[in-house]
Amino acid sequence: MYYIKACESGRGAVLLSVARGKVSEGVDFDHHLGRAVLMFGIPYVYTQSRILKARLDYLRDQFQIRENDFLTFDAMRHAAQCVGRAIRGKTDYGIMIFADKRFSRADKRSKLPKWIQEHLKDSLCNLSTEEAVQIAKRWLRQMAQPFTREDQLGVSLLTLEQLKSLEASKIEKQGQQL
Repeated sequence: MYYIKACESGRGAVLLSVARGKVSEGVDFDHHLGRAVLMFGIPYVYTQSRILKARLDYLRDQFQIRENDFLTFDAMRHAAQCVGRAIRGKTDYGIMIFADKRFSRADKRSKLPKWIQEHLKDSLCNLSTEEAVQIAKRWLRQMAQPFTREDQLGVSLLTLEQLKSLEASKIEKQGQQL
């Protein structure tokens, strides 16, 4: 695939994909293969499908779930899946750009996973293109700096010995409280 070759060579590449298409399903773009994901619009499902209409009727009749609530939840879940393709592990990083003002609305944001909500600060919503580019450049430059595992100990990674010590002190404190 030319995309992977371009990324491996250091030139980089842009891959365009459609939400709910083949590329957005089951393909991970971790590490240098996916440092930024740009989501244009909200990926609502095609609502004229007979199967979807039957499912919506069932959800309404059996669980009193409104059509709009389900469609919004489903779209936000799918948006999170798409942007999450770039971040596949603890040591991976990437930028998720939700390029639609509707993502800043509380009813949409509340349906995104907590791990996305925690990083989707109000100060990072409704930015101009220039502001977003500057923030992205600064953040990517910072994240690309080399680091050693030892530098991270106590900050985000703990050794097995440290975990055992923390667990032992936790058990000791619980014993003292009894």
